Amino acid sequence: MSIVLPPFVFIRPKFTAGLSYPRSSSMAMACGCNAADARWSMASLRSALPSVSVTPATSVRFPAHKSSNLYPIRKPQLLEGSFTGLCPVNPLLSLGILNMKSFEHNFIIIDNGSRVFAMRHGRKVPKLNRPPDQRRALLRGLTTQLLKHGRIKTTRARASAVRKYADKMITLAKDGSLHKRRQALGFIYEKQIVHALFAEVQDRYGDRNGGYTRIIRTLPRRGDNAPMAYIELV
Repeated sequence: MSIVLPPFVFIRPKFTAGLSYPRSSSMAMACGCNAADARWSMASLRSALPSVSVTPATSVRFPAHKSSNLYPIRKPQLLEGSFTGLCPVNPLLSLGILNMKSFEHNFIIIDNGSRVFAMRHGRKVPKLNRPPDQRRALLRGLTTQLLKHGRIKTTRARASAVRKYADKMITLAKDGSLHKRRQALGFIYEKQIVHALFAEVQDRYGDRNGGYTRIIRTLPRRGDNAPMAYIELV
């Protein structure tokens, strides 16, 4: 329903040249009151205006927009709803599909056990939160203690890092040459352990090709809740 307001009516007096009119008469003619009293009368102003019946409306509703056939209005569709990978196959093929809600079918999920689905580029060496010299000294000490006691308890990251060096020392001892013995002496801190390893390795690991250590997970460490594990010789 549209509201039509009445036009504003203003009566302009006609003036004759050479004659002076009082100011009250012009105001009286504009407001529609008598020139004698020259008083503002709201009733006379209302009587001068045309009578229009206006029904008060509680709400005004505008007509809905009707789209023509030439320019139809289409609702935008959500093309990308989720993102679960970092390896795109061909994301351009999914642009023509109208019912597609995500790009999941165009990505290969690479799950390496972590929270982020990505390749582990540049993580070939476990850093162990240490610079290279301290990290090498730590691995040498852990390898020496493992070959000396046969079983040690450390964190899972250190156990996984020291396993490679322990297997390498046993592989050097299985060869038995003087050059391999000197390589083992340059890595292991105690010489007696090197000589004992070269003397007993053939009887213990003569028919085994690799896999000389075993990692057993245990309860986390108290204090910092670090994951712990036992690493032992098979």
